[in-house]
Amino acid sequence: QVQLVESGGGSVQAGGSLRLSCAASGYTYVRYCMAWFRQSPDKERERVAAMGSVGGPSYADSVKGRFTISRDNTKKILYLEMNSLKPEDTAMYYCAAALYTCGLSSSAYPYWGQGTQVTVSS
Repeated sequence: QVQLVESGGGSVQAGGSLRLSCAASGYTYVRYCMAWFRQSPDKERERVAAMGSVGGPSYADSVKGRFTISRDNTKKILYLEMNSLKPEDTAMYYCAAALYTCGLSSSAYPYWGQGTQVTVSS
């Protein structure tokens, strides 16, 4: 049974930093693409960053240069380091997993965590 559990969200002021974590269990972690999505009430869920078992990470244009995705395949933990946070980064952040391929759409990911809230105040 696949389980993804996010942690690390919170409230920060603009310019601040947060690090999100996603602990995975129940599957062969190394074979899966791991991704971070976010969703705010007035927007569709968007992929923020993704990282497969091979190759480099991918980022949404809105977070390039500010966010860094990484994964520890031994501990089965996915991270998202978020720096220079902006109020528009405010959203619920979700960890997601998909076998092999890092799709852009949320529909490509069958496994999801429960989400962790990030709030950035100006």
